[in-house]
Amino acid sequence: MIGGPDREGFAAFMLRMRGRGGVPAHVLSAFEATPRGPFLSGQFQELAWSDRALPIECGEAIEGADLQAQIVAALGFEPGNRVLEIGTGTGYTAAVISRLAGRVTTLDRYKTLVEQARMRFEQFGIQNVIARQADGTSGLANEGPFDRIVVWAAFDSHPRIFVDQLSTGGTMVAAIGPEEGKQVLVRLTKVGSRFEREDIGAVRFQPILKGAAAVL
Repeated sequence: MIGGPDREGFAAFMLRMRGRGGVPAHVLSAFEATPRGPFLSGQFQELAWSDRALPIECGEAIEGADLQAQIVAALGFEPGNRVLEIGTGTGYTAAVISRLAGRVTTLDRYKTLVEQARMRFEQFGIQNVIARQADGTSGLANEGPFDRIVVWAAFDSHPRIFVDQLSTGGTMVAAIGPEEGKQVLVRLTKVGSRFEREDIGAVRFQPILKGAAAVL
């Protein structure tokens, strides 16, 4: 549970969430049970619960707490769900999701981020998350279907390749749009052999990059 200096930041986060609405109480409880500061570098820990993106290792960033909560809520996790996350980052969202779903497989192209996330999962006793260094642009075709897929990066067009990796009625949340243009966060629900699309709002994500990093 959150305590110490983190408590004030979390209280401000809760006020913003209540003002916006749309994030269920059980999702906020999962965030409260997962301290965010330990997933950030020391100089940014005091900003852990802010609504701004913060820099992390390998030139990447962690999205603001507000957007993370909105996306986790949009996925509508249920106990036992099999989840694929693309973009491990610090491992924070996988840690939150681990409290709401069943097994979580999280991918990142950077070995450093994956190794650090693994250490944090071990530190917090999280046993239902598997972190791997991998190219996430095509998901994990041989390991689906997944009930939920979340991608912390933007596709330049509709990610149809993922429809076969979702279970019937499964949900995927990702951003669609060019790096320097309008991007829309969308919720895609599998109906038959196609997606039904619901636009959530405008976002600014980095484009999804192909391949696993060879050095970092």
